[in-house]
Amino acid sequence: MLAAEEKAGPGQRPQVNEYKENQTIASISLRPIQTAVLGKTAKVYLVPLSLCNYKLDQFKHPRSLLEKNPNNEVVLCKKTEVKKTCRGILTSKMETTSKAESTLQKSLDVHTESNKLLHQSTSDTGILSVDMESSQDGDSDEDTTSGLDGFSGLSPYERKRLKNISENADFFASLQLSESAARLREMIKKRQPPESKRKKPKKRESETGCRRSMRLLKVDPSGVSLPVTVAQPTFTADENPLLPPGPLEMTPENRDDNNELFKEFLQTWTEMSKTSRMNTEDKLSSIKSYKVNLSGMAISEDTVCKVTRGPICSMALHPSETRTLVAAGAKSGQVGLWDLTQQPKEDGVYIFYPHSEPVSCLYFSPTNPANILSLSYDGTLRCGDFSRAIFEEVYRNERSSFSSFDFLAEDASTLIVGHWDGSMSLVDRRTPGTSYEKLIHSALNKIRTVHVHPVYRQYFITAGLRDVHVYDARYLKPRGSQPLISLTEHTKSIASAYFSPITGNRVVTTCADCKLRIFDSSCISSQIPLLTTIRHNTFTGRWLTRFQAVWDPKQEDCIIVGSMDYPRRVEIFHETGKWVHSFHAEYLASVCSINAMHPNRYILAGANSSGKIHVFMN
Repeated sequence: MLAAEEKAGPGQRPQVNEYKENQTIASISLRPIQTAVLGKTAKVYLVPLSLCNYKLDQFKHPRSLLEKNPNNEVVLCKKTEVKKTCRGILTSKMETTSKAESTLQKSLDVHTESNKLLHQSTSDTGILSVDMESSQDGDSDEDTTSGLDGFSGLSPYERKRLKNISENADFFASLQLSESAARLREMIKKRQPPESKRKKPKKRESETGCRRSMRLLKVDPSGVSLPVTVAQPTFTADENPLLPPGPLEMTPENRDDNNELFKEFLQTWTEMSKTSRMNTEDKLSSIKSYKVNLSGMAISEDTVCKVTRGPICSMALHPSETRTLVAAGAKSGQVGLWDLTQQPKEDGVYIFYPHSEPVSCLYFSPTNPANILSLSYDGTLRCGDFSRAIFEEVYRNERSSFSSFDFLAEDASTLIVGHWDGSMSLVDRRTPGTSYEKLIHSALNKIRTVHVHPVYRQYFITAGLRDVHVYDARYLKPRGSQPLISLTEHTKSIASAYFSPITGNRVVTTCADCKLRIFDSSCISSQIPLLTTIRHNTFTGRWLTRFQAVWDPKQEDCIIVGSMDYPRRVEIFHETGKWVHSFHAEYLASVCSINAMHPNRYILAGANSSGKIHVFMN
C-alpha cells in the first residue's frame, strides 16, 4: 500500500480494490481501534483482503475476473479459478478473524478478576460495531464500483455468481465472529473467582475417639451387651392426698398419743367454760386509756414459738380469761395449738392434720369454746371436739374449694360458706349428713372472705376479686341472687372485708392498691359511703401471706394490720385514719401477716409465713 501511494503521487490516491466486511459483522472494524480496558490499551490491526494478491499468470482463460497485479494492471482469471479464489478469500478471512480473536482475548485476560470487565467489553464491542457500520456506509459504493468496474467482460450470470460468493463469505465470517464472542463471554464468567468456603479439616483415622461410658452403652466390662430391661412405670404419690370422709382421731403429729401431757391438755380444754359476754358498750374505753394499755404489752423469748411447719393462713385466740391458748391454721393443712401457760414452751405445742390443703379460716365455737371449727381448700369443714378427741366432719364438697365461713346464728347452728368459684353454701349443723341446705351462685367470680353482721345477722358481706357485696340471707336464690349493696371503689384485688365486731357500723377492707378503706355501714341501704382511706403498704409479694386488716374486738373503732416497714412491726389505726400504736421489739424480726386480738384481754398474737407466732401481752 505504501508503494502504491509513492507511485501515485501526493495528489492522487492509488487505486486499490479492498474487500469490505458485511454490515452484519458487529465485532470487527477495518480501521485501527483503541480499546480501553481498566486503564490499559489494546490495539488491534486488521489487514483488508482483496483480489490483488493473485498473480496474472495464474489465469489462462480469456474470460476472467479482474485483479490487480503489483503494477495496478487488470488481469483475467478463469471461471473455474473463481471458486479457488473465493476459497482462498474465506481461508484468509478466517485466519484474520482468529488473529483478531486471540488479540482480543489477550487484552481481556489482563483484568478478568475485575467485576467491571463484562460491562466494559460489551461497551467496546458496541464501539467496534459502530465503527464498522460507519466504514461500511462510507466505502460500500466506492468498493463496489472499484471492484466490479474492471469486470466488464463478464456475463451477468458470472457477475451475480461472484456477488453471491462474496456475500456467503461475509456471512460465514460474521457467524464465526459471533461464536467467538459468545465463547469469550463464557470464559469471562468461568474465570470469576468462586466464593471462598472454609474447608473442614479431615479427621485422622489414627486419632482416638471420645471415651464413652460402658454403662450408658449397656455393655459390661468384657464387651458383651447387657440384656434390655423394660422400665417399670413409676407412680408418684400425691403430695397432699385427700383425707377420707368421716371423723378423724385427734392424734398429735409431734407427740405420742399416750403421753400424759397430751391427756392433761385435753382435760384442760374440756373443763373450759364459756366466757360470758361483757357489756362492751360500758367497757369501751377512750383512745387515751386504750393507748396506755397497749403500751404496757410486751414480747419476750418465751412468747415466740414455732407452731406449724408451714406458712400460717389463719389464727384464733381462745376467749378464756385464765389461760392463753392460740390456734393457727397452716398452708400444709395443719392445725396447731399452743398453750402459753406450759413451760418449756415446746411442751405446750400440739400439731394435728385434719386437712390436706391450706386452712384458710379458723374459729372457736361461740357456744362451746372446747370446739374449734376449721375450713380448708380441700372442700371440707371440720369441728375439733376436745372432749371426744376427734375432728368431726361438718360439711364436705369435693367438687369445690372453700375459702371462708362464718356463723349465721348466735348458737353456731347454721353457717354460711364461701367458695373460691363465687358460689355460697348454707349449712345447718342440726341436719344429719355433711351436705348443704342451699347452694347459691353469687354475682362474684371469687369469694375470699365471708363475714356476718354482729347485730343484724341476716346480713353478711363478701369480698370478691374487685368488688365487695352485701347480701341478705333471707332473699338468697340458687340462681340470680343480687346483692343489696356493692362497693366498687377498689381498683385491685381485695384480700378481706369485715364488719366492726360490736355494732357493725363500720366496714374495713384490705386491697392490693396499698390502701385500707373504712366505710360507714350504720344504715344498710342502697349505698355505704366511704369514710376514710388509709395509705398502707400491702404488697407482700409471692412468698408471704397477704395482709388482712381486722378489728379489735374490745375497741371496735380501731383496726390491726401487719406492716412491711423496718423494724418489723404490727400497727393499729383509728377509723379516722390516725395512727394509734405500733408493736415492735427485738424478738419481732419477721412480717406478721395474720393478727388476732383477744376479745377481753390485752393480748395480741401475730403469725408469720414460717409457722411462728409472736404474742404481745401484759
